[in-house]
Amino acid sequence: MTKEALNNISSQIIGGAIEVHKELGPGLLESVYGACLAHELRSKGLLVEEQVHLPLIYKNESLEKDFILDLLIEKEVIVELKAVEEVHPVHEVQLVTYLKLANKKLGLLINLLFLFCTRPFTEKSITFNNLSALAPLR
Repeated sequence: MTKEALNNISSQIIGGAIEVHKELGPGLLESVYGACLAHELRSKGLLVEEQVHLPLIYKNESLEKDFILDLLIEKEVIVELKAVEEVHPVHEVQLVTYLKLANKKLGLLINLLFLFCTRPFTEKSITFNNLSALAPLR
């Protein structure tokens, strides 16, 4: 997928997150925001997979444990949703781990709790190759 296509998808995801937050406001569970964001993105014609399971592979063996992606958009962009007072580095590490395990290049970490409040909206685009924060992808 081209960088332009990824930028377009990420813009639609961020726009969808803004729309969901305008409708619902702060203070809800991550799962509620996730279901509504998935609905919003599907209404824009995007392919959305929810709660995607990534198997845990240890020493070339699949164990009975897995990781769960909140959303996978167009089979390319991982969306990790949070509804927390503050996004911490561990949340970024979680997304980077998912990018590595899923062999994806772009992920968005979106904190919907304070999207339009006085605290800043936390949106990070992380590429696994250089772990740099990008918006838009360059």
